[in-house]
Amino acid sequence: MEQRKGWLSQLFFKKEATNILYVPALILFAVFTFYPLIYGLKISFTNWNGYSQNYGYVGFLNYIELFKDKYFLNAIKNTLIFGFGCTIFQQIIGLAVAITLDHKFFGRNFSRIVIYLPVLVSPVIMGIIYYLFLHYNYGALNDIVVLLGYERIAWLSKENWALIAIVIVNTLQFCGISMIIYLAGLQNIPDMYYEAAKIDGATDFQAFKYITIPFLYPAVITSVTINLIGGLKLFDVIKVLTNGGPGYSTNSISTLIDITYFNAQNAGYASSMGVFLFAMILIVTITLHKVLKKGEVEV
Repeated sequence: MEQRKGWLSQLFFKKEATNILYVPALILFAVFTFYPLIYGLKISFTNWNGYSQNYGYVGFLNYIELFKDKYFLNAIKNTLIFGFGCTIFQQIIGLAVAITLDHKFFGRNFSRIVIYLPVLVSPVIMGIIYYLFLHYNYGALNDIVVLLGYERIAWLSKENWALIAIVIVNTLQFCGISMIIYLAGLQNIPDMYYEAAKIDGATDFQAFKYITIPFLYPAVITSVTINLIGGLKLFDVIKVLTNGGPGYSTNSISTLIDITYFNAQNAGYASSMGVFLFAMILIVTITLHKVLKKGEVEV
């Protein structure tokens, strides 16, 4: 009986010791995530200008004004374009590259490094590189256009071109994340399934449809979720490439928050935008995750 008590006490104390390891992470989460979120929620009900020590509570007025603000409504549209547009293209490119690099050939590892390398570069630096590439007068892309005998194109000064440019730049920078996730998924698929399909006379497309995709479905869910969150809160690339212009036409909610807080000195209104963005990302990602989960099959 005493031995049994000793074994139980050891198990209990080991469990307690393991739980203590969570404390630093919980403290950091509370200080740098939970507290700013609650404080931001509080500020969203005020008319604080971001600098003064005095402010008053205005209730839900900021939230009501959001849906009357044409610039904010346009920012919602752009945010969804960036979120879903980048995510779709990142999945297509990431999966295609992963399937290619899953085969053995000379320089495969080097190719993986090159494709993943932009992920490690600051989005600000990447934005500057592409800004110089897309510049109207001095950009390399317009130099090529002129050499082909066409007129220069204002890639970043026209709304539609600018939106497309932002989606392409963000996609090219972060498609490496999808590539890594899909590579990990592909390497976990047993070769015997492909061998059996080949014996049965299945084509490459049939093997891809009935073997690769079902096994990759968990990787698809992970990749889509990560890329969608990143796209919905896109800030750096937009700030460097267009700064929300021309006018306010390419602002995401994140960049509009920056302009509203620092330029317009309306911290209360900017905070309400931030709370809305948090809620939108939470709802969109959870909903999409549940929809994708329903399509998951047991293999």
